[in-house]
Amino acid sequence: MADHHIEVMISEEEVNRRIRELGEQISRDYAGRQIHLICVLRGGSFFMCELAKRITVPVSLDFMSVSSYGGDTKSSGVVKIVKDLDDSIRDKEVLVVEDIIDSGRTLSYLMAMLQDRGPKSLHLCTLLDKPDRRVVDVDVDYTGFRIPDEFVVGYGLDYDQKYRNLPYIGVVKFD
Repeated sequence: MADHHIEVMISEEEVNRRIRELGEQISRDYAGRQIHLICVLRGGSFFMCELAKRITVPVSLDFMSVSSYGGDTKSSGVVKIVKDLDDSIRDKEVLVVEDIIDSGRTLSYLMAMLQDRGPKSLHLCTLLDKPDRRVVDVDVDYTGFRIPDEFVVGYGLDYDQKYRNLPYIGVVKFD
């Protein structure tokens, strides 16, 4: 018996259109250069794969997985690297690709850590931005959608490891 249901927030067509637009903008911004995409696992993988297909400049990919230390009351934003990058990012044009940014704690720490590794440039792209949840400022260069503070799933985002494979962004509504 389900104690929740999913309502569509952003349709599959809207998501696809916006990812195409982001790919076109990134391709213009990086014209004549190669871009190195870093996916923050797991949720970001769906978005990064779709985005990479729509970027027309040369692309290389890498993946990292992080987990936050401590409870929600901690504001340190310190993260544990579960899977680090396979390749050096020194002197590369790096674009971190994230599924959603809410508090900004983990991403702020991650971006500072990556900057210390000497990339030529370091920018951030997110499919979803939840600014109402922000507690740490994060410079987001490319944003798919700004959304209200709702519990969302689909396109890589999960609820209890379910719904990542939905082709749209849905809101979990508890019955």
